[in-house]
Amino acid sequence: MNCNKTLINWFGLSGLIALISYTAAVIISPFYYPGYNWKKQAVSDLSADNAPSKSSWNRIASLYNVCSVVCCSCVSIHISEKKQFSKIFKIGIYIFTIMQWISNVGYGSFPLSESGKDIITFQEIMHIIVTILVVLLSIISLICIIIAGFKKVEERIISILAFIALIMMFVGAVGQGIVPKEYFGIIERFSVFSAVGFNAILGIYLFINFGEKKTLL
Repeated sequence: MNCNKTLINWFGLSGLIALISYTAAVIISPFYYPGYNWKKQAVSDLSADNAPSKSSWNRIASLYNVCSVVCCSCVSIHISEKKQFSKIFKIGIYIFTIMQWISNVGYGSFPLSESGKDIITFQEIMHIIVTILVVLLSIISLICIIIAGFKKVEERIISILAFIALIMMFVGAVGQGIVPKEYFGIIERFSVFSAVGFNAILGIYLFINFGEKKTLL
């Protein structure tokens, strides 16, 4: 591992901070939402406009909102300066970064109006549109990174991790239409944590200065 870290390498730790912040919000916020059923309800219900847990979610997940974007943006900057990365790998990382920006701005601008209710208002419809964009961009970016691993041995480990994240995402997306509504929340968490988890992985790789000969890659 290269010990000569630059400031941008240290910013890689923001991905891990984002994961911790998000996980803490998912675990703690339900205590401020009487009657919330994590097995049945989506994570986004916790931050809905009318949710009693919204203020606690905003406080606990505040680091996630900032750090997730900072992490991916720094990773994109880092790999853009490294000629040894393949073009498709870079494209995958760039798309993943765009997804994080859309997620952060989109969900912040269009939170659910009412948790656990039918989608009928403009704000709720936009929330669903943001979700669709986030899922599609996540899938495209992960596929690009996976393909990169078949072409270059140096990118294989991270492509395997991307494959695991993609499987989790598909389990969440497909499972939501298969499992009973009573277990919607469990399956939905596969999708949300796949992206948050992979973001943390990218941050760790940035911290160890991946792209250098002495890294773990």
